[in-house]
Amino acid sequence: MTHITPPNIVQHDNKWHISGDVLMDNSNVILLKSESLSMRDEFVVDFAEVTKVDTVALSLMMEWQRRAVAASATVSFAHLPLNLSRLLVLYGVAEFIPLSIS
Repeated sequence: MTHITPPNIVQHDNKWHISGDVLMDNSNVILLKSESLSMRDEFVVDFAEVTKVDTVALSLMMEWQRRAVAASATVSFAHLPLNLSRLLVLYGVAEFIPLSIS
């Protein structure tokens, strides 16, 4: 049995930091926790501390984009794990996901 690191999401200023594994089995934890975070004018979702991801990460990213638009905010994504970047390309959505260089 593989070990799963519980996910977490916290906000520091205009950056959301995600850590742990972002997988189908635990994605609802991140989604529910993100509902209490502030969507300021511009904010970044940082994946630097994410250890494992699957396709559910794409769904989360698109949901946060939808919520940002509804809040008149702009979201971008930083430090994507390599396999998440590959999933963006595989599913043909890379051009719709704004990346941050920070």
